[in-house]
Amino acid sequence: MRDAKAKRPEITVSTADLERLEGLLGELRGGAPEIADGLRSELDRARIVEPAEIPADVVTMNSTVRFTDEDSGKEFERTLCYPEEATGGADKVSILAPLGSALLGLSVGQRIDWPVPGGRMARIRILNVVAKPGRAGGQRG
Repeated sequence: MRDAKAKRPEITVSTADLERLEGLLGELRGGAPEIADGLRSELDRARIVEPAEIPADVVTMNSTVRFTDEDSGKEFERTLCYPEEATGGADKVSILAPLGSALLGLSVGQRIDWPVPGGRMARIRILNVVAKPGRAGGQRG
């Protein structure tokens, strides 16, 4: 089995996403510390930049991203969202889900090994950032 921590690539997170996620972490501390710790670990290793400095190929909150599970060969397209937005469809993934926190901050071509339900490790590779919020609002890329 692969060691997920040893193979984590550099990630980039905007100050705007960080601020909202920090608030979410504060809400989680009492009720779901293990989820909060996983997300905190990801944020602690992130390079933090202003929203206008986030490249177009980086997965941010509310981005729609196409990725592959390299072990199974299956491709997926999901929108990374906040927990309250994750209801009502298989096309969304919450930042609080293991997959959601794995996707945050990755760029096209990057890979990460991440635990998935059933106890196995998945090797996820980002194929494309299909849609990204705020592109007209000054984000470059």
